[in-house]
Amino acid sequence: MAEGRSGPAVSAIDQRDTHRLIPAQFADGGVSVLARLADDPTTLNGLFELDNATNDRLLAESQLSPGIDARELVFGIPSYRIINATFCHPAPTGSRFNSPDRGAWYAGFELETSQVEVAFHKQLWLKETAWDEEETTDYLDYLADFRADFHDLRLRSRSQRARPLHDYKEVLSPISYSASQALAAQLLQVGSSGVVYPSVRRSGGTCIACFRPVLVTNVRKGDTFTFVFADAHTPPTIRPLR
Repeated sequence: MAEGRSGPAVSAIDQRDTHRLIPAQFADGGVSVLARLADDPTTLNGLFELDNATNDRLLAESQLSPGIDARELVFGIPSYRIINATFCHPAPTGSRFNSPDRGAWYAGFELETSQVEVAFHKQLWLKETAWDEEETTDYLDYLADFRADFHDLRLRSRSQRARPLHDYKEVLSPISYSASQALAAQLLQVGSSGVVYPSVRRSGGTCIACFRPVLVTNVRKGDTFTFVFADAHTPPTIRPLR
């Protein structure tokens, strides 16, 4: 373990079988959401062409995206489209450790942590859209391995050169990503691989935010889980899809 002089400590991470849950319709081989818009093949192909013209992943792979250089993306390996899409399709306001311009691969060390994180954000979306009906969504678990040095917010400082863990309280805020996005921007500039941090949504859980596509390794499909939300306020029931 090493410590940064003005930032979080750095740990050598060797973590296998991390969990990232992706809505099944966006998974490799999944049916495009555009398929709901038309039954006629000619019309549907036109929609696909229009979508491809503004698809952030395809723009990045064609070196037309300002957020990530095409040379950083990966090709010719299993699930490379899923990996690239994660970095090329950030949320409109960004997420905890990424800006609206560049995504990151988020995963939980534990399946339960990933499930709780996904459920929280889905419920937040349901609240924001005033959804008042039952909502059912299938999520495919993508497993991935990481073996690299990551900045580690789980560790307390052992010297005055590294900031104490409590200094990162704002970075782990349950309501704001302002401080965490600012930290991530600084770390990205100095070549950081990403951040390992305690889950904000599940006590005792651990999450990873990887900044570099090439470090997301051995990606493969796991189980599919069905999340059933009775409403926007009740925790979902989660069951494996048989």
